[in-house]
Amino acid sequence: MAPSSTHGSLDAAVHDALSSVQDPELRRPITELGMVDDVHVTADGTAHVRVLLTISGCPLRSTIEADTAAAVGAIDGITAVQVELGVMTPQQRATLKEGLKRTTIPFTEPGSLTRVIAVASGKGGVGKSSLTVNLACAMAADGLRVGIIDADVHGFSVPGLMGITQAPTRVDEMILPPVAHGVKVISIGMFVEGNQPVIWRGPMLHRALEQFLTDVHFGDLDVLLLDLPPGTGDVAISVGQLLPGSSILVATTPQASAAAIAERAGALASQTGQQVIGVVENMSWLELPDGGRMYPFGSGGGALLAERLATSLDTEVPLLGEVPLDPVLRESADAGTPVVVAAPESASARQITAIARALSHRPRGLAGLNLGVTPTR
Repeated sequence: MAPSSTHGSLDAAVHDALSSVQDPELRRPITELGMVDDVHVTADGTAHVRVLLTISGCPLRSTIEADTAAAVGAIDGITAVQVELGVMTPQQRATLKEGLKRTTIPFTEPGSLTRVIAVASGKGGVGKSSLTVNLACAMAADGLRVGIIDADVHGFSVPGLMGITQAPTRVDEMILPPVAHGVKVISIGMFVEGNQPVIWRGPMLHRALEQFLTDVHFGDLDVLLLDLPPGTGDVAISVGQLLPGSSILVATTPQASAAAIAERAGALASQTGQQVIGVVENMSWLELPDGGRMYPFGSGGGALLAERLATSLDTEVPLLGEVPLDPVLRESADAGTPVVVAAPESASARQITAIARALSHRPRGLAGLNLGVTPTR
């Protein structure tokens, strides 16, 4: 709508300030999404702003209202802010959805620069999920745009580890993932009542993963992490099919037997054409009160696994880090706050942050990407 106040300069300033307000689910400015319906400033300096929500039951309406009031209230000359929340009409919502809609997997499109990393393990109980969420939060804390897909449909745990209790917002068939600690997250656990088991077989698992990749609006991401189920089953194969350019990060514990099992998960890359970018050893050691270290699960499994994968895949596979057996990591996971957020100076958080930075600073080649450049003679 056209400004209705005679204070044209203040109206313009309000519009400019609103461009800094992001929809907390779409992570785009509300001005770009067509959510600003009306702005006018009265003679006494009161700013009246009407913002349209995508749906009437928007779970983060209070966040949008507070962020709008804060942004506008900071303008010189504004004495008060009144925010009115409305709801988009079906036509407005259709226009928004059309601008966001994708019918293909965005991370496989030729121009995509999103790094997709699937975190795998040979067996359960090696800390793969806690590693995934902490890597994601560490990357987000460094300013990257990060998403997680909890692809462990039968053993989903990411929502609990991230402290997410809200369900995703639906805009018709489009799904907006909840955001926690700066990370966008989707999991089948967000659609299950209570602690009910998910009793699905192969084709349904594939379809669930495909829907997460096409119907969930992640927006532009720097990194997408997938928490895979342990082993080399249906989901791991589907990831190779649906995301052929993805990389695999293998988690293991120090025992030689665990490393041997984890080798199978990494070796799957030779069948799917994916790249194994490294190995992380969890539960490597326990720090004693006197500063010494105890190795309750032995040592050397991570290095052994990296060496075996490098040999079998005929490529460099580094051991990216050894994460200690840290009680703080377990306590923070139980509380729903990843350790890199809850206790960033702890031994486990420092190690995971170093691994995250090593992964995010790996160079990404431009080979095969459409750069939008047409050669001329």
